Amino acid sequence: MYVAVKGGERAIRNAHAWLAEERRGDRSVAELSVAQIREQLSLAVNRVMAEGSLYDPDLAALAIKQARGDLIEAIFLIRAYRTTLPRFGASAPVDTGAMACDRRISATFKDLPGGQILGPTFDYTHRLLDFKLAAEGELPEAPAREASNEAVPHVTAFLNREGLIEDAPSDDTPPPDLTREPLELPAGRALRLQALTRADEGFTLSMAYSTQRGYARNHAFVGELRIGTVPVEVEIPELGFAIEIAEITVTECETVNQFKGSKTEPPQFTRGYGLVFGQTERKAISMALVDRALRWQELGEDNVGAPAQDAEFVLYHADNIQATGFLEHIKLPHYVDFQSELELVRKLRRDAGTDQCKVAAE
Repeated sequence: MYVAVKGGERAIRNAHAWLAEERRGDRSVAELSVAQIREQLSLAVNRVMAEGSLYDPDLAALAIKQARGDLIEAIFLIRAYRTTLPRFGASAPVDTGAMACDRRISATFKDLPGGQILGPTFDYTHRLLDFKLAAEGELPEAPAREASNEAVPHVTAFLNREGLIEDAPSDDTPPPDLTREPLELPAGRALRLQALTRADEGFTLSMAYSTQRGYARNHAFVGELRIGTVPVEVEIPELGFAIEIAEITVTECETVNQFKGSKTEPPQFTRGYGLVFGQTERKAISMALVDRALRWQELGEDNVGAPAQDAEFVLYHADNIQATGFLEHIKLPHYVDFQSELELVRKLRRDAGTDQCKVAAE
């Protein structure tokens, strides 16, 4: 706080009161409830949970309401709250093969065991404004869906039977925790994936798009995109087995990428991977593309200087909270710094003017 500014504390209190008034809006309009945000703005809630690294739809909805719909501010609120929570343990790895899928599509195989499940998606809508929503009319209910508890195999398993795709990593080493330890380079894939799953969606999308435009020589197919619920289990030492403590919704994307082979590896397909809280498929696909681009070194590929291949550039600029903090601090008072810069420019102009006068006199 800049206490040297006269009246600063009172001005800040008034700004807070004004902010609360603006957040509430016209009081003749019914107030938006947390439950309404959670149920009807679920994609925004999912993004806040994913980039805030905290799976709690109610808290994410509350943060969105408090932030007046500014999702980055809401993510900031969630991360700040997350730091106050005690940690009791770690869950067992989530088995996405046991996912109860609401949506499951593949761009590589038309007919696959378990079938293609379109699910709730904007992909086939006409992108026209629906004025029925403005009239607050009730929409027809979707047809009843039959729940299936059968495990749906991953598409990449079909390629793996013929040895056409690289084996999935099998490292059992506990990954570092990016929420407790600062990012350090060089970063292994586990740490890179952590950074990408909580990275800003827009930034990740831009990096992914750059790879599609040729800035990483990285042509990808969506091997599988699936959205659904998975159980979360925790090992209980006293019991000697794991118990299920919750079910969460996640989005998983596996890309199938070209690979010409190297001195040690035969030509085969390689993988890109994305896993994100909630229904966040654009982020999961983008994450998978960037993940694959960052793997150039371990696969023995050439670095063509693409931004998405530069781990330092990607990982240090992907976090929207860190970026926002650094960006927005420049709107705070910098009076002393600017005065020194101002005096320097005045001196340089005076010196330049004196030298010009001497040249003219000669």
